[in-house]
Amino acid sequence: MIELSNIRSLSDFQRNTKDHLRRLKNSGKPEVLTVNGQAELVVQSAAAYQKLLEQAELGDSVQILKQRIAGGEKGIPAKQVLAAVKKRLGLGEGK
Repeated sequence: MIELSNIRSLSDFQRNTKDHLRRLKNSGKPEVLTVNGQAELVVQSAAAYQKLLEQAELGDSVQILKQRIAGGEKGIPAKQVLAAVKKRLGLGEGK
């Protein structure tokens, strides 16, 4: 959610770029830049953008899993997977 305090004009951003960059890095929150009173751009720090991408990827994965579960797709039982991993790694019962 974009906070109203994070809506700025593009001309203000241009005049005070260093202040905006410092605020973007410190807060991790995006800013909406306006042109003639209309929202035109969203800017954010690279770190915040990377975090957003990671969250979107996780959300996509969760959605895929939900669709597969709803579709009745069955997976391999965890015990079977663990047994295969142990075998591949050469881990026996006594180890």
